[in-house]
Amino acid sequence: MKILSTLAFSAAMLIALPGLADETALTIYSSAQPGAISPDLYRPIPGGGTRGYSGYRQIPGYAIIKQQRDLDIEVGISNISFSGVAALLDPTTVMFESLTDPQGTSVLEQDYRFDLLSMDKMLERYIDKEIIWGGQSVKLLSVSAGGMLLQRENGEIEFQQGYHGVRFPSMAKGLILKPTLNWMIQSQAGGQQETRISYQTSGITWWADYNIIYKDGDDANHGTLDLSAWVSILNQSGGTYENATLKLVAGDVHRAQPNVQYAGQLERSFNSMGSMKSAPGFEEKSFFEYHLYTLGRPTTIPDRSTKQIELFESAKNVPVEKKMLYDGSKMFRNYGGIQNGKDFGITSNAKIEVFLAFENSEEDGLGIPLPSGRIRVSKLDEADGSFEFIGEDTIDHTPKDEEVMIKLGNAFDVVGERRQTSFTRGKSWIVESFEIKIRNHKDQAVEVQIQEHLYRWTNAKITNSSHNLVMLDTRTMHIPVTIEKDGETIVTYTVRYDWE
Repeated sequence: MKILSTLAFSAAMLIALPGLADETALTIYSSAQPGAISPDLYRPIPGGGTRGYSGYRQIPGYAIIKQQRDLDIEVGISNISFSGVAALLDPTTVMFESLTDPQGTSVLEQDYRFDLLSMDKMLERYIDKEIIWGGQSVKLLSVSAGGMLLQRENGEIEFQQGYHGVRFPSMAKGLILKPTLNWMIQSQAGGQQETRISYQTSGITWWADYNIIYKDGDDANHGTLDLSAWVSILNQSGGTYENATLKLVAGDVHRAQPNVQYAGQLERSFNSMGSMKSAPGFEEKSFFEYHLYTLGRPTTIPDRSTKQIELFESAKNVPVEKKMLYDGSKMFRNYGGIQNGKDFGITSNAKIEVFLAFENSEEDGLGIPLPSGRIRVSKLDEADGSFEFIGEDTIDHTPKDEEVMIKLGNAFDVVGERRQTSFTRGKSWIVESFEIKIRNHKDQAVEVQIQEHLYRWTNAKITNSSHNLVMLDTRTMHIPVTIEKDGETIVTYTVRYDWE
């Protein structure tokens, strides 16, 4: 399909389409990292003014917009104008097709016009022409520095700061009120036809927000949670989608960079408008290697808005385990070679990280593919009945029957200490020992996973350990320990590295 920067209209009649589409559908894709979208993109900033749509092109997401309308099309060649499309649409993805007569009706030329009416554009068009200012007709010579250079009828030239009181004889040619698509159509049959227009636009994205209410269990390491999920849709595309069928795609969909024309063709698989589900919420299903969430009712997505819709009904009393992790050498990793310095990696980290872990299983009240998003966790303060925030984290796309792990922060009453107790080195070997202490100042026992990294070399062997350990990989091990209330547990181990 040929894309033109300007379209020379023939003498054929221009057909103006109705203001609203008969049917609108949009499928939104997100490339946003969970929790990474600044609130400044979706809330007003006092004194910040209004940014142009070009400032929203970097919003991490896009949508495929599909609109169906019944149109009266003339026999032969005629021109159709379609206004009210998204300001940030990609013209190379636009498709116009007749569903009634796909073989006999075709597009000859296509044009996207986005030169919208504004004071700056009007002034630009009226340079070296007459405007009305101060009740008099004057010639506009130039516009700069927030003011105008004017010439009066007697030849005097003056500079006027600002544009207050300026009037124009008429709208400048070529300016439009809304972004507009124009087509030159050739039709053999003509008459009323059902048509579909589709295109891709940037400036729109979605993400999931999860809210958790955590409740203590019978011991310090277990509890339950109530989980609710909401979809947040940020629309800064320059288009409003009235009573639209809404679909959300969750998954890592690859896109060529920069955008290429295949994008409009690729989305033909989403072109079925279909009848909407009677259920009011989202219906989830597998779609290719992704997951598709279809809202069972029409919804309106206004321009420059953030809309929230419940993703699924709240899950109640989901079993959850509170996990503590002590990674005393967290800041040290192998950097590609043998690390044989005595003091390498002996600095101790005292913080013990706290996590909540639960299974995304149907048996535990979930079993729903969870899109990536931010999880906020609160806990009831029984003293006044209020819910207090205790931490937040992000999750990646999580299939059913997989574990969800949420980091909340660091423990206050449980601390760790790690120190090197011995170090010997030969020509091609190192033997090193460590002591790890975990102190529990709580009034009940806690379980802690001690995580150690064998960071000096790939060929490592544990020759002695005071506790049972589990090797997660060749360089990472876990040592589970239980520390009684107001107690201390000491773990020791020795590792040998060889490199010849």
